[in-house]
Amino acid sequence: MSATEEFDVIVVGGGPAGSTAATLVARQGHRVALLEKERFPRYQIGESLLPATVHGVCRLLGVTGELEAAGFMVKRGGSFRWGTSPEPWNFLFALSPELSGPTSYAYQVDRMTFDDILLKNAARHGVDVREETPVLEAVRTGGRVTGVRCTGPSGAVGELSAAHVLDASGNTGRLHAAVGGERHHSDFFQNLAVFGYFEGGGRLPAPDSGNILCAAFDEGWLWYIPLSDTLTSVGAVLNRDQAARIQADRERTLMESVDACAIVRDLLAGATRVTEGTYGRIRVRKDYSYANSAFWAPGIALIGDAACFIDPVFSTGVHLATYGGLLAARSVNSVLAGELTEERAFTEFEGRYRREYAVFCEFLSAFYDMQVNEESYFWKARKVTNFGAGDLEAFATLVAGANSGERALVEPEALTERFTASSRDLAGAVERTGAARTESGERMTELFRTPVVGEVMTEMNRIQHRGVVGESSEAPLLPGGLVPAADGLRWAEPA
Repeated sequence: MSATEEFDVIVVGGGPAGSTAATLVARQGHRVALLEKERFPRYQIGESLLPATVHGVCRLLGVTGELEAAGFMVKRGGSFRWGTSPEPWNFLFALSPELSGPTSYAYQVDRMTFDDILLKNAARHGVDVREETPVLEAVRTGGRVTGVRCTGPSGAVGELSAAHVLDASGNTGRLHAAVGGERHHSDFFQNLAVFGYFEGGGRLPAPDSGNILCAAFDEGWLWYIPLSDTLTSVGAVLNRDQAARIQADRERTLMESVDACAIVRDLLAGATRVTEGTYGRIRVRKDYSYANSAFWAPGIALIGDAACFIDPVFSTGVHLATYGGLLAARSVNSVLAGELTEERAFTEFEGRYRREYAVFCEFLSAFYDMQVNEESYFWKARKVTNFGAGDLEAFATLVAGANSGERALVEPEALTERFTASSRDLAGAVERTGAARTESGERMTELFRTPVVGEVMTEMNRIQHRGVVGESSEAPLLPGGLVPAADGLRWAEPA
C-alpha cells in the first residue's frame, strides 16, 4: 500500500450498504475503493429480506440471477402470533399494490452467501475491493473529511484520499464520529436479542412455510426464520432488564424463552441446536435501535447500521442499509457530475433516509402494544404511511419496504407480466392467508372480503397504464425536494 492513493469515493465496509453504494457509484464511471476489515464470506445476522431490496435495489445492482441461482428460501410474507388472538395470523406481500405479482416475495438468506454475492458484484463493476483492511480514522483537511487512514493485510498503514467517504462500517464502527453529532438510542426499544440456530425444526403449512414467524410471549418475542428446508434461525428479543440473566447463561435464556412460547416450542420439538461451526454459537445483539443525530457532514456520509438501526420485528435492517446506499450513491453521483451542490444532494439523502426510518419506528412503537388485534396494526400502518388505499394494503406495503414509493424499489421490468400474475395471486388471497377456521383466520378472511382486493386491482391498472404509456416521472417525496433521475442513479430537480 503506497503512502497516499487517490479515489473519487471511499466506501468503508463491505456489507449490503457499502456494496450497494460502491457499485452504483462505480457504474457512473467513478473511481471507488471499498475497504472491508474482514475476509468474506463472513458471518452476519439479519437473514430475512424485504421485496424492496430483492426486486428494487438488487435489480439495480444486477444480481437478480445470482440470487435466484443461490437457492435461498422464498418468503411470501410473515406470520405473527401477536396481539390478543391465540392463533397466528399472516400477511402477504402480494397485498401491496406496489409489489403484487412476480415481485410479491423476498428471500430468507444465508448472509455469508448474500453479502459475498454483493461484494463480488461490486468488484465486477470496477470497485477496488480490499478485504482485511480496517480503517483507523478519517483524514480531515480544512474542516472537511478528505480520506481515511487504514491498515492493509500486511500491517502497513496507508492513506487514501477522496472527494467523498461513505461510512458503512456497521454499528460497532467508530468512523461515524467524523460526522459529528451523537448516536441516540431509542427510549422505547431498549431490547436485547439472544439467538442461535437449529436443525430439523418444523415449518408452517405451505405456502407460508418460508415465512418469518414472530411470536410474542410474556417476556418478549421470538423470531423463527427458515433458512433452508432444515436450518432455522431462532432468537428471543427481551427487555434490557434481562441482561444479567442472558449474561449468566445465554443458552438457558434462549431455551427458556422457547419453552414459554407454545408455537415455537412445538416447531422445535424434534429439532437439535447447532453446536459446531459458524452457526454453533449462541450470540447476543444489544443496543440495536438507534439513529445518529447527523447523517452527513462535508466529505462524509453514514449509511447502513453506521447511520441507524431499528428493532428487527419486520426485518428492516438490510432494507434500510441498501436503501441508504442507493440514496448516498445518487447524491455522490450528482455532486461528482457537477449537477448539484453537496448541500442540496445530501439534504435529500438525509431527509429521505430519516423519513424511512421514522415511519418504521412509529409503526413499531404501536405494534409492540400486544393488547390489540391485528386490524389495529393495519390501521396504524395506514396512518403512519399516509397510504391512500385500504388498511391491509398499507400494512403489506410498509412491511415490504415499499412505503417510500420509489420506482427504483418497486417497479418491475415487465409491468404487463406483473399485472397478469397479480390477478391470479389476489384471486387466491383468502385461501392462502385466511383459510384457518379460527377467530383470527375469520377476521383476516373478512378483511380480504372487503373492497381491499378491488382497490388493489384498481391500483394495478394505474401502474400498468403508467408503464404502457411511459409516464415515469415522480413527484418529490419531500417538500421542495429532488426526484430520481431517469436512470435512478442521480438526483434531478423536479420538472
